[in-house]
Amino acid sequence: MSKSDPGASKNQRGKTIRWVVTIFFVTILISGIISLISDEIMASSGIVVAFLILLFIVFLGIVFDVIGMAVASAHEKPFHSMAARKVPGAQEAISLLRRAERVSSICNDVVGDICGVVAGSASATVASQLLLRFEFSWPTAVSLLLSALVAGLTVGGKAIGKTFAVNSCTQIVHAVGKLLWAIHNPRKIFRRKKQKTK
Repeated sequence: MSKSDPGASKNQRGKTIRWVVTIFFVTILISGIISLISDEIMASSGIVVAFLILLFIVFLGIVFDVIGMAVASAHEKPFHSMAARKVPGAQEAISLLRRAERVSSICNDVVGDICGVVAGSASATVASQLLLRFEFSWPTAVSLLLSALVAGLTVGGKAIGKTFAVNSCTQIVHAVGKLLWAIHNPRKIFRRKKQKTK
């Protein structure tokens, strides 16, 4: 019976601790930036624009939740044949899948939860704008209704998104891979477009 290497185990623990600490500070940073930007924009916007920003934040959380679930559900095998044929985004998709645990953690736990927190504060901002603009016999109902709406959209959207992510995980991961490929290779996109127009 072979014993596990204590050095490798210690190394793994060190990596895990560094990852947790990094995620902790990255979450604080991203949360602070998103909250600051959304609060500044919403404070100087009308009710309609503020409400649209609120819906965008909720939608963003759902999209990242879908990506995280798709990466956790997909398999590498289809992408190896794509990579052999040099299909754009295939190699990036393989990289995502090989880091599935961390990608899922960032998408679901970091971005998803941040969007949930920011959406909560954004709904409070929209509620305060509505109360300043209009008179309500029961002001508390406005904030309660908006909070319930945000919660319903978030939970319902994520429930639908998870089903979609599991059933279409390969297509979603490939789409994200193509987006990453496009970001890293903007010149190649223009070349491909030129070749198609010829």
